[in-house]
Amino acid sequence: MPAVAEEGALGEEEQPPLSCSPVGPEPSLPAAPTEGAEEGAEEEATALPQHTSAEPPLDQFRIRKFFVLRPGTLSQAVRDVEALVDGTVDGSVRGVWLMAEVDHWNNEKERLVLITDNSLLVFKYDFVMFNCEQIQRIALNFVDRISCGKFSFPKHSLLQRDGEGVRVFWDRLREPSFTSRWNPFATDFPFVTFTHHPARTVSDSFSDLCDIQKFQEQLRAAAQKVHAVKPVPGKANGVMVLDELIHIEAYVGLMSFLGNQNKLGYCMARGNIGF
Repeated sequence: MPAVAEEGALGEEEQPPLSCSPVGPEPSLPAAPTEGAEEGAEEEATALPQHTSAEPPLDQFRIRKFFVLRPGTLSQAVRDVEALVDGTVDGSVRGVWLMAEVDHWNNEKERLVLITDNSLLVFKYDFVMFNCEQIQRIALNFVDRISCGKFSFPKHSLLQRDGEGVRVFWDRLREPSFTSRWNPFATDFPFVTFTHHPARTVSDSFSDLCDIQKFQEQLRAAAQKVHAVKPVPGKANGVMVLDELIHIEAYVGLMSFLGNQNKLGYCMARGNIGF
């Protein structure tokens, strides 16, 4: 079984967990094949040329360097992460999503996200070595707010980010400490932020798999369902969904600029240097 580093899990009633996964009311896998390696490979191989993309040929060439687009890779990855789901804690898998996580320093990181009955599971998966390196588990009954919208930065920030994102909060009353805000490696933030994966333009199947709007809808429905069944004492039940700017308090971000421009947070073919 792949090596896994699981972030600290919190008590059910003491504090919110470090990872979370939205679950829809009805079981549905957005686009990720899970039945067999051969069937998955065939679906991915046939899906790529069927999509008519507005991306220039050069951009399409660069996009196809992502290892997740190699035939059979996504199917194997989904099987690997599904094997790590704890049925007694998480329940059954309800949705699989391919996302890009955006951290508090504006760094993009490739992620597989699973929605189960009780949890939101965020996996850092190595598509080169077929190995899950980290799991973040967020209990859905702790999720209290979901923000959707464009990204914003401080007035004098040199950074900018196009597109839209989704931010999931599980402790809206707790603010990150000053130390955490200025620590690029801090992981104690009470929220996680996602945006579109660059591979969404490759095919219709990947477009569905990377659709943050559908992801937000399924997450909200799943969280509402768990709130009704397993309310947390001392916490308001229900999930607020807000259409607002997603603020990233980063100013210079030279590391994030270089990393995002070169897609260092993704598993990609990188010529003679390798990954």
